[in-house]
Amino acid sequence: MKHGFLDKYSERDSLIHRLDPRTKFVAVFFFILAVTLTAPAAWPVFAVYFILIATQVFLSRVPILYIFKRSLVIIPFVVLVAVFVPFFTQGQVAVGFRIGPWDVSVTYHGLQVLGTILAKSWLSILALILLTSTTRMTDLLRGLERLRLPRVMVIILSFMYRYIFVMVDEVLRMKRARDSRNFGSGRRLWQIKTIGRMAGTLFIRSYERGERVYAAMLSRGYDGQSRTLNELSFARSDVLFCLVFGVAIISTGILTFLF
Repeated sequence: MKHGFLDKYSERDSLIHRLDPRTKFVAVFFFILAVTLTAPAAWPVFAVYFILIATQVFLSRVPILYIFKRSLVIIPFVVLVAVFVPFFTQGQVAVGFRIGPWDVSVTYHGLQVLGTILAKSWLSILALILLTSTTRMTDLLRGLERLRLPRVMVIILSFMYRYIFVMVDEVLRMKRARDSRNFGSGRRLWQIKTIGRMAGTLFIRSYERGERVYAAMLSRGYDGQSRTLNELSFARSDVLFCLVFGVAIISTGILTFLF
């Protein structure tokens, strides 16, 4: 079964790919922090942040269309959460209408807040997609461990990424078997019961698979330490990138006080 791995383009060679995973993770962390702290409706500042991300995408040689499509997958969930903000934010009314006994109004300030949420979310998503697209997942997890992230959390992330695709294949096989038994022609209650049984079966199979994998790992001397073929080390390019990126973030942050 074909899956869309997060680190699909991590094997390419570029300036961004060659950076240490810790450098990229810290840069993305402070970028998202700076974006989050940006004042509402500071559109010129958001534009500068976008140019900064676009420049890194260009340097990474990752297809722009791939980054764009990936980012749009998350946006509907952000819209679903933030779409009601204009209705509950006080300010000058932009549009007002009546639904039954309720007076509903949309304010200009609420629309600005909604646009700000969407802009911040999209920029943050772009940064995360760029990080995962230019870094092998094993190297990224190793970098997180070297940054003193709790080892248990790193192990959980590692297993989750490795076996989520196995679980997806399991679900697809169960769905194919269900459909081959004329599932769509049954009554609604019977369909609900069938889906419930499938969920229970998937849980049991996942648990049993986890026990087998854990037993196999212990028999091979697993001690909880993650190991990779690539040794992590800082280079001059990492220092230079941190300096340039840090100056860019600080300079852009200063613009926040001007708008």
